[in-house]
Amino acid sequence: MNRSDGRNVVLRVSGLKTHFFTSAGTMRAVDGVDFEIRSGEVLGLVGESGCGKSVTALSILRLIQSPPGRIIDGAVDFLGQDLLGLGEREMRRIRGEKIAMIFQDPLTSLNPVLRIGYQLAEVFRFHRGFRGAQARGASIGMLKSTDIGSPEEMVHRYPHELSGGMRQRVMIAMGLACEPNLLIADEPTTALDVTVQAQVLKLIKELCREHQTAVMLITHDMGVVAYMCQQVAVMYAGRVVEHTDVFSLFGRPAHPYTEGLLRSLPRLGGKQKRLASIPGQPPHLHRLPRGCSFSPRCRYVTDQCVQEAPELRSIAEGHRVRCHYPLQRRETP
Repeated sequence: MNRSDGRNVVLRVSGLKTHFFTSAGTMRAVDGVDFEIRSGEVLGLVGESGCGKSVTALSILRLIQSPPGRIIDGAVDFLGQDLLGLGEREMRRIRGEKIAMIFQDPLTSLNPVLRIGYQLAEVFRFHRGFRGAQARGASIGMLKSTDIGSPEEMVHRYPHELSGGMRQRVMIAMGLACEPNLLIADEPTTALDVTVQAQVLKLIKELCREHQTAVMLITHDMGVVAYMCQQVAVMYAGRVVEHTDVFSLFGRPAHPYTEGLLRSLPRLGGKQKRLASIPGQPPHLHRLPRGCSFSPRCRYVTDQCVQEAPELRSIAEGHRVRCHYPLQRRETP
């Protein structure tokens, strides 16, 4: 993808560090993350559980619980405004209106004792000043846009009366109600079956394309990345280890960790008898290795990798990798 296509940069994250100060030590959950997202673009934030994907999203929205967590460094530039320098009152206005978030489990996000229509209308009341019939009409209209059947009836239901796919459609309707500039989707389809997952992803893709909404999609599913994303940032141990367009990532991965993720994917029609795996476990975030964080699990490890932490550097236009010896010249399995 051509990064100089003239589209505006909606979000630019630079050197973001979010640490948690616990009795076990300082956990570097996010340790110098850099990326940007343009209007109408979907960036996939990929990695194993615990690599810092969700903490990055919560840091952008300034929702880190303190104590024990704290954003200690970096900048989050949203449409020319540094979110880390804003007061809480200004952030409340931005959340839900200009930046929306869809969480993995809608049951934990929706209030179980309030009807769907009331919760959706609340978005319009708070951010648009709508009242009464106007808020109700806007809520029904948003439910229609998500292809929920009988939206006039749906507004009277409680969250437990809806299926998982329908609840996630309600969350999408709430997230896109005010036509935000940025949508953060944190594993939005993990709890859904494959058919419903495809429907929900297609819905997010179509609605965001229609409104030119920038999307940050947090996932560990490389199939979802291939379908949804134009850009991909691979995270490991709180850092971005590879950042490139989706075609380069799948065609010629440059980081051994990315290569390992792709090798673990099942393949149809090949000679593969069993799935490949990455040996070992991710490091504890309060006890990171001295050199490269991936070195204990890397099959290409050298003495330099063990002793010296690599920087995120450019190896081609639009392709950055945090590795002393990128895999560009190796044949990818």
